Amino acid sequence: MSTATVQHKRAELFRSLHDGFLVLPNAWDAGSARLAAEAGATAIATSSGAQSWSQGLADGRSLTKTDVLANLKRIVAATDLPVSADIENAYADDADGLHTTITQFLATGIVGINLEDSGATDNGPLHVAETAAGRIAAARAAADDAGIDLFINARTDVFLLGVGDEDGRLADVIDRGKAYRDAGACGLFVPGLLDLDALATVARETGLKVNAMWLPGAPAPEQLREAGVSRYSAGTAIAQVAYTAAADAARAFLDGQDTVMSTSIDYVAFNDKFAK
Repeated sequence: MSTATVQHKRAELFRSLHDGFLVLPNAWDAGSARLAAEAGATAIATSSGAQSWSQGLADGRSLTKTDVLANLKRIVAATDLPVSADIENAYADDADGLHTTITQFLATGIVGINLEDSGATDNGPLHVAETAAGRIAAARAAADDAGIDLFINARTDVFLLGVGDEDGRLADVIDRGKAYRDAGACGLFVPGLLDLDALATVARETGLKVNAMWLPGAPAPEQLREAGVSRYSAGTAIAQVAYTAAADAARAFLDGQDTVMSTSIDYVAFNDKFAK
């Protein structure tokens, strides 16, 4: 089967998974993607924050586009599952640049993206809805030109960044969602929003596949599903658990408490997880 055919089939599968309740663990490299697949994931999403940490950098567009593209190629090659990439602002300031970078991202084999509406603008922390929608339209055009049914998960940071008056945030998200839908988005990611009634309203009013992200105190997955959420992602949480464990193990080893090493899976069993 050709590479293009494989990507088309994965794109079709990824879109169909949103018709149910898709639980997406977020990976940051090929190894974490392999482990998520082994754990039973039906698709893989990347975390931009976790990718940055894996390179010793802070979250927030710290990696170069070249670094991210190379990492995505390794992740896609490491699993047979559909991969959706958190590409932050797509490393582009205008529509022409965005068309170019989306084409480059598609060449890695991914079938979905998160495209955010935040960025340093004269309007504040977010692009105005019209500008953000134009960016989504450029991404959709690039995907159409490449012949890939790309799942565009439009991310809005209205709640995450506390933009505008609190009483008007839900209406802002809905208005943005409608504009993003009309521009070609398939899903709407609203990090920081976990109120079940609000999520249900967003799903109903926009008609988009709504993505909720785990945060401490998040509702149970079944509650989110009943509220109309289609996609539930971990964000940086899995990486935080992994790196916390690594830091604790290093600290224990340095303190002479080397028995902590015996609690892990043994070398042979762990190595076998990565055998092709």
